[in-house]
Amino acid sequence: MTTLRQRMIDDLKVRNRSSRTIQTYVAQVAYFARHFGRSPELLGPEEIRQYQVYLVNERHVSWSYFNQAVCALRFLYHHTLGRDWAVTHIPFPRQPRKLPVVLSQGEVRRFLDAIKKLKYRALLMTTYAAGLRLSEVTHLRVADIDSQRMMIRVRQGKGQKDRDVMLSPTLLELLRLYWGIERPKTWLFPGRTPEEPVSLVAVQRACRRAGRDAGLTKTVTVRMLRHCFATHLLEAGTNVRVIQTLLGHRSLSTTQRYTYVSAETVHATPSPLELLAPADTTARR
Repeated sequence: MTTLRQRMIDDLKVRNRSSRTIQTYVAQVAYFARHFGRSPELLGPEEIRQYQVYLVNERHVSWSYFNQAVCALRFLYHHTLGRDWAVTHIPFPRQPRKLPVVLSQGEVRRFLDAIKKLKYRALLMTTYAAGLRLSEVTHLRVADIDSQRMMIRVRQGKGQKDRDVMLSPTLLELLRLYWGIERPKTWLFPGRTPEEPVSLVAVQRACRRAGRDAGLTKTVTVRMLRHCFATHLLEAGTNVRVIQTLLGHRSLSTTQRYTYVSAETVHATPSPLELLAPADTTARR
């Protein structure tokens, strides 16, 4: 590991950035350096601008990827290297806003029933039942399941914030079965070694496999299960601000996008055609 990389990691850690953010930022800086074949210490504003143009015009990356790259470079040059010039975004083409794809409740049941391995069935059911992010469900600890209060403690979720979510009685029954067989000690869903949580790749692979085994035409992801959690609660009449709290969203506008997905919302709104005066249905000869 180079001295510069270690310095950047240390700077991120002292600012309490998550391990996921550290991994992403370091990777983005490495891609930038590899693109020019030189250390970032030898590069400057013009190379950063050229790299942004390359990401947009040649790589055609998404806005989120582009933003990650710029934020990582901004952190490196401002905090680690102490450069006094600003790293700014070049104009980025407006991306189409797509609604999240969700499963119906029946499709979720088929998906969960298709998961053969108990560990992954418990993990993915927990994801849907509590609306967790991938990094949150994989880092649950056994002690985070509070059966007395019927809550799950999510530690240091996005934004480095703790929150409590509901513990479904049905989920608790499955978790007790899982714990009785697997006996996890620290991590609720350990990886190949008990000292490490299950890998993100393994969970994503199990999720896709279960979707195929269930015969679903939609590609199921862990994020989709989180979308299903929010949409199905909304369809059941749960207040959108309650859903915001459960999801750990900082902004209500982020949660409100699910109002555009809810089938109940669509079905409950009559077409203006129904508001017209009844037409003369007498057959015209």
